[in-house]
Amino acid sequence: MPRKIHGHETAQHKLRKNYCFACGPDNPQGMHLKFTLDEARQTFICRFRLSKRYTGPPGHCHGGIIATILDDAMGKVNKLHHVIALTKEMTVEYLKPVPLHQPLHVEGREVSVHGRQHINAAEILNEKNEVLARSKGIFIAIDPEKMFGKFVER
Repeated sequence: MPRKIHGHETAQHKLRKNYCFACGPDNPQGMHLKFTLDEARQTFICRFRLSKRYTGPPGHCHGGIIATILDDAMGKVNKLHHVIALTKEMTVEYLKPVPLHQPLHVEGREVSVHGRQHINAAEILNEKNEVLARSKGIFIAIDPEKMFGKFVER
C-alpha cells in the first residue's frame, strides 16, 4: 500500500509550514503536488493534471514547470535515507510535449548514493505509460538547521 509523503520533512527535521512551489500546501500559488511512496519499488509517485496556468506551447506545459516537477520527484527520493539534500545539478530530456488537462504521473527513484551525494532519476508519464520527459540529478545532503535555520518559522 503506498504511503503518503508530504513536503520536505524527515523524521529528524520538521517544518511548521511548507511554502515549496511544487509540493507546499502553504503556498497559495503553488502546484500542491502530493507524493506517495511505493515501498515495494522504492519509488515516489505523484498523479496530477496540469491546468492552463502552466502553458508553454499551445495546449502543452512550459518546460520550466516540467523541470520543477521532475526536480521535486527526485528530491523526495532522499527521504529514503532521512536526509535533506539540495539539487546540485540536473539534466532534463524532453521527449514529447507534456499535455495540459490530461492525467499524468511522475515517478522518482534512486540511482546511487556516494557519501553525501545522492543521484536520482525521475520520469513524467501519460496514461499510456509513455515517458514524456525524464531527468537525472545530483543532490547533496546538507544540515538544514545550519543552512536554513534562521529562515524557518518556529
